[in-house]
Amino acid sequence: MDQSNSNPSKTAQQAVALAYQSHAIAPRIIAKGTGLIAELILDKAKRAGIPLKAEPELISVLMQLEVDEFIPPTLYAVIAEILVWAYSLDPERSE
Repeated sequence: MDQSNSNPSKTAQQAVALAYQSHAIAPRIIAKGTGLIAELILDKAKRAGIPLKAEPELISVLMQLEVDEFIPPTLYAVIAEILVWAYSLDPERSE
């Protein structure tokens, strides 16, 4: 898969949306995309008040997974840190 374009200094934007339910075995990918799809994912998250975190190295790994796939155990620690960060931004959860 080649992600190059006519302007090598500008790469296509990527976005991955995760969901975690307390009864699930792990967080799972609920949406992913590049370019316009990534912009739509980010816009929908912003409108819903979902915190956004830019982690380029993690995004490149998550983009290799399929939608509806659970994240692998090797990513549990880094995803847990992001979930803790996201929950800390929610005043209703900051107890």
